[in-house]
Amino acid sequence: MMAEPRKLVSSMLALTVFGALLFVPPLVLVFNQPISHFGIPQIVIYLFTVWLLLIVGTALLSRSLPPGDPDKSATPEDD
Repeated sequence: MMAEPRKLVSSMLALTVFGALLFVPPLVLVFNQPISHFGIPQIVIYLFTVWLLLIVGTALLSRSLPPGDPDKSATPEDD
């Protein structure tokens, strides 16, 4: 069952806003600690994990969107 296109577009907007909030400096600096996991600084793991999750989320949501109709997106011609 496919979700409504309006809900999917709203989900894409929410993912964009949430993703932007995950990259604001106050939150990113929380992970800027002198801690390494397998020799990789914690902040690098955080940034690349968030980036990867945003890519996966965008791919999943964009697959659910119906293909756009190019005739509807064009401006109507005056007759």
